[in-house]
Amino acid sequence: MAYIYPAKLSPRQKMWFIASVVAALLIGGFGILFEPDRPSHAGNQFTVNMSIQQIAPKLDVTGKGLARELALPLDTPKKKPLNELGISQEQLDHAATHILSHYSTGLKYYLFAAIVLFGLVYLTRLGRPDNANISEREIWYPRIPYITCLLAAVIVCGFVLGKSPNPMEGTVKVFKSTVGLYPSVTDKLLALAFFVILAIIGNKLICGWACPFGALQELLYSLPILRTIKRWKVSFRLINTIRGGLFLVMLLFLFGIVGGRKGFVIYHYLNPFNLFILDFDHWLILVTVIVFLILAFSIYRPFCYLICPFGFISWIAEKVSLTRVKVDHGKCTDCGACINACPSQAAKDIVSGKLFGADCFSCARCLNVCPHDAIRYGFVFSKTSCETPQKQSASEKESALI
Repeated sequence: MAYIYPAKLSPRQKMWFIASVVAALLIGGFGILFEPDRPSHAGNQFTVNMSIQQIAPKLDVTGKGLARELALPLDTPKKKPLNELGISQEQLDHAATHILSHYSTGLKYYLFAAIVLFGLVYLTRLGRPDNANISEREIWYPRIPYITCLLAAVIVCGFVLGKSPNPMEGTVKVFKSTVGLYPSVTDKLLALAFFVILAIIGNKLICGWACPFGALQELLYSLPILRTIKRWKVSFRLINTIRGGLFLVMLLFLFGIVGGRKGFVIYHYLNPFNLFILDFDHWLILVTVIVFLILAFSIYRPFCYLICPFGFISWIAEKVSLTRVKVDHGKCTDCGACINACPSQAAKDIVSGKLFGADCFSCARCLNVCPHDAIRYGFVFSKTSCETPQKQSASEKESALI
């Protein structure tokens, strides 16, 4: 049925498609044009005869940041040579390599924006052909554009361009900078604001379409295996409690309220984005990657729902998103088609009007299954047939169907 979809697009939609692709390519092109040279610190540029004060500025971290990477207390004397602090050359090389792996390539910001832009246009303008009626809903929102964006996110934004930047680190680095591990809090806030704005413009599109590890989980879940297990959906209240609790625990350790040592970041040991540079400097990171990729075959986006701090923040930001899945309660008959199609509890919570429901990753699975055309993806403030103030009573629905 997917081959019918292009023919059903109206001339206006074809123009939208061309414009969105051109715009995405231009954004990516600007990213390449303005990409700064990546710093290189090869060879023996750093030696243990040097002090933290001499090395830290060249790695774009503070003295406290380098001390943390070297497993030293944050208040370690910064002017002493590292060999006098008991640091070996091997430890220094490992710390420098790890810090440099966090170097944020500016190109990825442009590519994230390009993918989100295309996803937004696809969901609001292209997925539902103007010339297709409700009886042809099976051709709406074909998966190919979505899968293509997911593959681009994994391959280009992940393995080609490396782990940084990404939404998870964008969140954690803000808090790390407040305890002195990075020179500028403002820079880290701007990076986080970029991701939050993308999450608000399109309902978690940065997570659902552009995040490399999120995309990898989505691709694994989309494989047509373990269908019986996939029918079981994990309680959102439970997993969100774990995710929010872990975020709180991170803050308690980071600020030294628990453990008595500032600068300890638990997410460092649970960072799956290290997969994209194949650097597993702690065994827990490798375990995290393996466990969550295995779980992704049967559970929808387990890392996003259970661990990711940006997933938690964007879940809150989602409540003010400008575009989202909307339900026309005047047409809805509670048939459950969208709820069954949804891989999480998001559709169920959207239909029931729950304010703080499960995260919706804008995967579009629910948008072509409703037999009554009661669900669409659109701008919150647009006046469409999918906006009615109150849900009809059962008797009103019955009368409408007669």
